[in-house]
Amino acid sequence: MEHARPDKHLTARTLNRATLARQLLLRRAPLDVAEGVRAITAIQSQSAPSPYLALWNRLADFDPADLDVAFSSHRIVKATLMRITLHAVHAEDYPLLHRAMQPTLRGARLGDARFTGEGLTPQMADDVAGRLGELLAEPRTGAQVTADLAHPQLWWALRHYAPIVHAPTGGPWSFGARPAYVASPHPSSSADPDEAAQHLVRRYLQSFGPARVHDVARYALIQVTRARRVVETMRDELIGRQGPDGVELLDVEGAPLPEEDTPAPPRLLPMWDSVLLAYADRSRIIPPEYRGHVIRRNGDTLPAVLVDGQVAGVWRAVDGAVEVTTFRPLSEADWAGIEQEAGALADFVAERDPVVYGRYRNWWAKLPAEQVRVFGE
Repeated sequence: MEHARPDKHLTARTLNRATLARQLLLRRAPLDVAEGVRAITAIQSQSAPSPYLALWNRLADFDPADLDVAFSSHRIVKATLMRITLHAVHAEDYPLLHRAMQPTLRGARLGDARFTGEGLTPQMADDVAGRLGELLAEPRTGAQVTADLAHPQLWWALRHYAPIVHAPTGGPWSFGARPAYVASPHPSSSADPDEAAQHLVRRYLQSFGPARVHDVARYALIQVTRARRVVETMRDELIGRQGPDGVELLDVEGAPLPEEDTPAPPRLLPMWDSVLLAYADRSRIIPPEYRGHVIRRNGDTLPAVLVDGQVAGVWRAVDGAVEVTTFRPLSEADWAGIEQEAGALADFVAERDPVVYGRYRNWWAKLPAEQVRVFGE
């Protein structure tokens, strides 16, 4: 692997700007929705509004109807992938990402006591997986599929590791509370999982690098030893850069690497935004003292406010407006930028779901509120 030259030493602030640039958070990009998703690799989508709000933050002139169409046409697919969590990914990325994640997805379900305790075996699950074209030729709910199977836990395992995607069920964000499933129109790759994982590493670094092997492993939820083994096979194409404290970081040719003094406008990120979860060391985006406020113990990751590229607070929709709560005092110049973003966001969510993320309001009573302002009333 090429070693970093002294002039390539990266500061913590440079790494922050690299992430923001690669995640389209320094300026909104003139891309269509599918290319926007491809640019950032994946959008965590366990909450249906999140892909819409993620792209609203990243794309110029984003029209949510375009994302509706991309989901319904399977140009973008929603499936269980990294971290055993639902993600929206470009259809062309899905086969290799799904194959790369197979050891994690299968192991997490086929080795679980909730599966083995029923006397089930991996072969039984694989036999049913071979019938997915028949079982899920058309969208069906989990209850409908379970009714066709002798063991309910077979479906519990299959819906996490088999080539299955979520089928849109309607507004306001394409996917409702009662999921429907369909066999993926883009089958998993037949490549060896470690070969497929090269694609995952490459795409991760394009979208989140420079980063460490441990960051790749945390992002995907794969074993560090496996991530290191895959990286070793990519030695000729990866670049080594020297990060803060002399740690070696991995990178790819051609990915943005802005100067550390590049301005970073405020952004109001959705719940579970990938920039908050993509690293083992999350201080690149979240100041350590705020991590517990934004990422709760149960895993809920609150809608975050970025100021100068770092989390400074959270936001929520209230009565047709957007309320911003900060964990530290902000300047009036910072608030002016937030006001512009929050007012536009209030208009955006009002058209579809004025109380977006309303079920998570219980967290706000537990947050330290330095300043609170409401915009868009």
